[in-house]
Amino acid sequence: MPKFPVKRLSLKAISLAAVTFTTVAVTAGVAWAAYTDNMYPTTYQLGSCRSESGPDGEISCQTDNSALNYYTDASGTNALEAGDKSVVVNVLQNIYGPTDLTVSFDSTPSYSGSAETDIIYEESTVGLSSSAAGATFCNNAADTRGCDQQYVRIRGGGYYTTGVTCHETGHAVGLLHGQQASPRKANNDEALGCMETPTDSFEVLDANNISNINSTY
Repeated sequence: MPKFPVKRLSLKAISLAAVTFTTVAVTAGVAWAAYTDNMYPTTYQLGSCRSESGPDGEISCQTDNSALNYYTDASGTNALEAGDKSVVVNVLQNIYGPTDLTVSFDSTPSYSGSAETDIIYEESTVGLSSSAAGATFCNNAADTRGCDQQYVRIRGGGYYTTGVTCHETGHAVGLLHGQQASPRKANNDEALGCMETPTDSFEVLDANNISNINSTY
């Protein structure tokens, strides 16, 4: 998983940046073909989806279907502060919501059974190396490609930015880094949007990511 520079924006600035950039990216995605295939699996990322614990998320999986529900941990040591929860909600609604994914907040999350909540966001360092701002882990693999439930863990203290949240959510739906894409691209290629590494705090999905999400879901 990537290393991220820490550049804390105000919540208002994050929200405005996300909405502004998303409008441009979605509009462009209608007309542009994918720049590269950075949706798992690719020629350079073929490992089967499996339940894991780290470090930093060993593999990527797609989510199990186009109906994407999520929850922000609200109790205990992994609970998100109000500002961090607002960043997550903004990213899911305004950045991932306009794609072909059907995004919804799950106010009564399920951690087992046939209808598990797809993504659980935590403020946690469990499974993270000292250099990682965040990581995504499959908690319950559905098959070799998809995961029923994934955990996004991001450090506290200013790391819950639009860019980092967009990046880790990208991994939760199957998006990869540039060196895992086909054809391969530099990990810091600007055309990768928030899947670029390192990821700036304001980055969002770009046309290539949106094209890959829509062609998958």
